[in-house]
Parts: sequence; structure tokens; C-alpha cells
Amino acid sequence: MRIFGRVRQRPSTDWRLATNRAFALMDDGRYEDAGALLTRAADLEPWLSESWFNLALLHKFRHDWEQARAAGLRAVALLEKSTGAPDWWNLGIAATALQDWPLARRAWAAYGVEVPGEVSEEPQSTRLGGAAVRLSPEGESEVVWGRRLDPARIEVRNIPLPSSGRRWGEVVLHDGVPNGERTTAANGWTSVFPVFDEIELWAPSAVPTWVVLLGAATPRDRDALERLAADAGYAAEDWSSSVRLLCRSCSESRMPSEEGDGQAQHDPHDHSLPGRPGPLGHTGAGTLWSPERECGIAAPAPLVRGLLDSWVADSPDTREWRDLEEVC
Repeated sequence: MRIFGRVRQRPSTDWRLATNRAFALMDDGRYEDAGALLTRAADLEPWLSESWFNLALLHKFRHDWEQARAAGLRAVALLEKSTGAPDWWNLGIAATALQDWPLARRAWAAYGVEVPGEVSEEPQSTRLGGAAVRLSPEGESEVVWGRRLDPARIEVRNIPLPSSGRRWGEVVLHDGVPNGERTTAANGWTSVFPVFDEIELWAPSAVPTWVVLLGAATPRDRDALERLAADAGYAAEDWSSSVRLLCRSCSESRMPSEEGDGQAQHDPHDHSLPGRPGPLGHTGAGTLWSPERECGIAAPAPLVRGLLDSWVADSPDTREWRDLEEVC
């Protein structure tokens, strides 16, 4: 097979040495030095799609989306097969970051994923369902649930802890290879959902995050606040029961989630303190209910106090709140 007038052959030793060294530098976060080596590798073997795929990957890590798109286009032009190559997926991520919807849709289709809608329209798919995304994967990472808008974006539907710097309703760009799984159980069926790593914030949310201490005599009292917030178009979440601390290896493996039928389950990989209210605690099976709950609320400032007061007014003998604070 001839490409650019040359017979296709195995990469040269110099190409392999430069590429291997570049990836070692990328693992250490030395992207500038890695970029010089990968550019040299592309000069040595410009007819190899791998040369341009590697450069596109580097630019993705650097969030240099114009360069990632340019290198990605060169990579796919040199592919031997027309569908299913990861080159298309990386190109789709770059195009999504740049809101280049015709190219993004072309890339997903070439990979083998059909995204409904007009070619020039921003995807807002309901067919891809839910997934989990790991916010701030290089820092104090947090896995939250969200709604997939397309193969590279998730809308956050949990209320993230303030340490993540993220808000309910934000849209994050995420990587294509899952890094862990979460399972849910409902009606005797177990469903498995991928966990994707966040790349960057794609669209911010104007809705602030609040933390409040609740006095909720029963789980039904807590549930009533979550329903009240949802009916208003916003969200409340009992962090005392929804947050688990996991080590990195556990977080990046297959883990059970309490999403689904709502049955609490505690597992040996949970490194939080059972029964302790707040983001360091987790309610496992058999844990006695603690009326004091730390709750996250996503709602505008003019609305949040009214929501809490209405919640208390519906059952003043079993509900109270205090110490409301905006945290993100």
C-alpha cells in the first residue's frame, strides 16, 4: 500500500523511541517536552495515522482544542478502516469542545454511534441515558450521576460537594474511555453504568449550591424536601446518606450504588464512617436513622429560604433547619 508516494512500513526506531519517550513525559505532566518529541515523530513518519493520533491526544490533554481538531483530522484521513477507530472518538471530543457540530456528528457516526438531530444542531439526546462522571479526576475527585447529552458531554444531576468546584446542572466534557463502573439494582435487575472522567467544564450553571443542617425526624421528612425542590425545578440532596468515601482503586472499579430501588447497601470498600452525618458519612444497611442531616440544595438565593420554610410549615413538629450557607 502506498501513502504519499511511499510504501507503508513499520515505524522507524527513531519514531518509536521519540514516541515512547513522549508518553513517559506526558505521564509526568511535561506536555511541552512531549509535544516537541511527538512533533518530531510526525515529521519522521507523516504517513502514519498514529503520528497524528498521538499529537491529537497530547493536545486533548492540554485542552488545546484547535490543535487537537487539526491533528485529529490528519489522523482520520490516514486511517485504513473507515469506522470504529479511536481517532474518530478523539476528533469528536475536540469538535464538541469547539461546538463544531457538523464535524462532531461526522466523527460519532464514523466511530459507529448515531446521534439524532440535524447536522448543524447541538445534540440534546435522550437515547444515551444516564451515566456517572468523575469530577476533578486529578484532585479531590467525586463521582456524580448525570444525563448524557451526546458521547462527550454529561449534564450533572447530583449536587456536587463544594470541593469539586462544580454545580448541579453544569455540563462537563468527558473522556471517551470509562474509568470504572457503578451498578444499580431495581426490581431484581442489575444495571451497569460507565464512569467517565471529566476533561473540563463545558457549560457553567448559574444555580448556586447551599449547605444546610436539617432536623428530619424520619426519612419521609427528608424525602419531602427533595420532592419540594424537584417540583420547583431545582434539587436537594441528603449528603449524609448519598456520599461515600472510596479509595482510588475502589472508585475506578465496579462499585454498587444506592441509585435504583433505594435500598441502602454498605460494602467493605466504603471508607467513610457509617451513620455519621455530613460528607464524611454514609448510611449503610441496618444503620439507625439520625435526624440531623447535612443537605445540599441547588436553588437561586431568592428561593432557597422559601423552600425550607415551606418544608417546615408542612410538618413543624418533625422538621427544622439551620445554618444555611452558600458554598459554591
